[in-house]
Amino acid sequence: MYHSIGEREEGRHPYYETNTSPQVFAQHMKFLHDNGYRAHVVDKAKLFAAPHRNPKSVVITFDDGYADFYRHAFPILMEYGFTATVFVITGLMKPQRMSFRGTECLTLSEVRELHSQGVEIASHTVSHHDLRLLKQGEIENELSSSKKFLEDALGVPVKSFAYPFAFPEVDRRFAGRLSDLLRDCGYENGVTTILGTARPGANQWLLPRLPVNRWDDLRFFRAKLEGAYDWLHVPQCLVKTLQGFL
Repeated sequence: MYHSIGEREEGRHPYYETNTSPQVFAQHMKFLHDNGYRAHVVDKAKLFAAPHRNPKSVVITFDDGYADFYRHAFPILMEYGFTATVFVITGLMKPQRMSFRGTECLTLSEVRELHSQGVEIASHTVSHHDLRLLKQGEIENELSSSKKFLEDALGVPVKSFAYPFAFPEVDRRFAGRLSDLLRDCGYENGVTTILGTARPGANQWLLPRLPVNRWDDLRFFRAKLEGAYDWLHVPQCLVKTLQGFL
């Protein structure tokens, strides 16, 4: 799970950092290439549910649809023969350049070009609101309207979705309702901020991911790929549970 690929530093704790420098990103992609990994899009996430899945399969995702994906990440991906999934905020996908949280977003023409080059373009809602705080009808609109917008713009079915904000997995009622809504809207896959690697039996609409940023050296990056970071999901879930009582 990447976000922005650029030189800026957010000045936050490494755990919460969402920016990755182009140099570090290139090192990550070279590592994947040199170690025999194959990149798929989220639309192929069913591969990870197969009992005999290839352990050298990865899905490279980017949230928010920042323009620096087009400028920095995509050329590096092309160099190593990789594809990726970019989750865009459709309310900011315009012919003119828009910004989100002070960072420029992809334009409509850039998104179409990326799609033509094999990048999966998927939904990150219309407005990037915290869906848990919205009413049922508003959630349905965020899911269905963003999907329809992308399908009209690209001329292909949109099957994948990324939940905005930290996913409230401890609210099982909400998680179940969201899974049902995603299915009813025609999505086949969804990803979240739940920490971990995707394994057989995982909810296909609420798949976990591994956050990656500028602080991930190759040793740490490799450890994450091999599952050594998955243990952190337990304390992450515990913190979310405790926060629910505050």
